[in-house]
Amino acid sequence: MPEPSLFVHFGKLPCRGGVGLKAEHYREVIETSPDVGFFEIHAENYMGAGGPPHRYLSAVRERYPLSLHGVGLSIGSDRPLDRAHLRRLETLIARYAPALFSEHLAWSSHDAGFFNDLLPVPYTTRTLQRVCAHIDEIQDTLGVRMLLENPSTYLAFAESTYAETEFIAEIVRRTGCGLLLDINNVFVSSVNGMEDPFAYIDAFPLEAVRQIHLAGHAREADERDRPLLIDTHDRAIDETVWTLFAHAIARTGPLPTLIEWDARVPAWPTLKAQAERADTIMSALASESLNLTAA
Repeated sequence: MPEPSLFVHFGKLPCRGGVGLKAEHYREVIETSPDVGFFEIHAENYMGAGGPPHRYLSAVRERYPLSLHGVGLSIGSDRPLDRAHLRRLETLIARYAPALFSEHLAWSSHDAGFFNDLLPVPYTTRTLQRVCAHIDEIQDTLGVRMLLENPSTYLAFAESTYAETEFIAEIVRRTGCGLLLDINNVFVSSVNGMEDPFAYIDAFPLEAVRQIHLAGHAREADERDRPLLIDTHDRAIDETVWTLFAHAIARTGPLPTLIEWDARVPAWPTLKAQAERADTIMSALASESLNLTAA
């Protein structure tokens, strides 16, 4: 892993609400230049050489800071990283100079197969060594400090010997990577695992968090009629997730906060309103902190 001083720095995202850039909103964003903090893209959607997606993205990048979010590196996989995929990422980062690059603590590939789902890993010493080696390779190849996102989970591995927050903290200690705290993932995993989401946030290595994600989820039930939450990104953010967001921001201070809405994408005003709500919460908590300091 390069020393932090050797990482390429492309600037910072503003500590405001940002929005995932969707094809449905390309024209409206370019024509109206809405007041949002930043846009985020999924790296795998822009790995072609050219075409309309790149033309629109180039126009957006001229006006807004950009965050790059990967879903295809399969960091948790028990196999080598895809070097061709890493080269495509390197090209994309050089082309658009995103302020942040993030990926998932999960796996999605095995031998010749690739799965659409981001699958969980057991929290063991062996997995820790593998994940850290992959992160070192990514950061060394790309020359950027990546952010690692906490997963959404639906089961726990009996073989795990670390709590998730301890496992993530140890990854940060060993690799120097930053963290992306997905608040919806915290809530989904906590409900599914019958744990306290507020306690999870309190135990999380918040000092390494550089970005937050917020999203919607679906409510279902398991075979015993217990609540089962699915990380769908296809609806408005749940009120409890907003409360957890405020709890986290009260401890970290304002951070770049992305609204993820990847399926059943709504009209632009609906998406923008979610980003504005994140701004409002962060502004209110920052003002409250200033008032307490002044007092």
